[in-house]
Amino acid sequence: MNRAPRLRIGLTGGIGSGKSAAADRLAALGAAIVDADVLAHQLTAAGGAAMPALIEAFGEQICDASGALDRAAMRQRVFGDPQARAQLESILHPRIGAAMREAAFQREGAYLVFVVPLLVENLARWRPQIDRLCVVDCSVEMQVARVQARSGLDVATINAILAAQATRTQRLAVADDVLDNSGDLQSLTGQVDLLHAQYLQLVHKN
Repeated sequence: MNRAPRLRIGLTGGIGSGKSAAADRLAALGAAIVDADVLAHQLTAAGGAAMPALIEAFGEQICDASGALDRAAMRQRVFGDPQARAQLESILHPRIGAAMREAAFQREGAYLVFVVPLLVENLARWRPQIDRLCVVDCSVEMQVARVQARSGLDVATINAILAAQATRTQRLAVADDVLDNSGDLQSLTGQVDLLHAQYLQLVHKN
């Protein structure tokens, strides 16, 4: 079965910026969502397709009691070790990419939204695969507060994650569309609704 080309949106933002909230609203409005994090969790669940290679590379200690990837243990393992992080990415990224391509073909929706945390960090690879790049933006202070409230991580760990990601300035410099998530959920929802209407206009032009 051949599927007609669809408008392709890349949705990104730093940790705690509100990507998931924006993606959930776009899904409710009828967009086809392909979320890299969701697929990564599936690949690293107990029995997930990436687990044998991860265990071979890093040992059984990166598993939790269920046999899934212990994300906290892996985070601690790779953040201070660029070589280990590169090894982790070499295992996960090709598998996530393949899963995203398959999901993009299968998902129904007016247009495609690829939710990718590290899209800007891998822009050279992603730019040819998307038509527009949408950034969910808020202050670093808000990111830290939201991640703490959501996951209970300490500030040092959150700052280490932020340091490994693109800066706000870098993301905004390459954005085609920006969602300002410095307010409440209602404010974000209103912006997403307007952007969805614009994307539908682009869909109908083509």
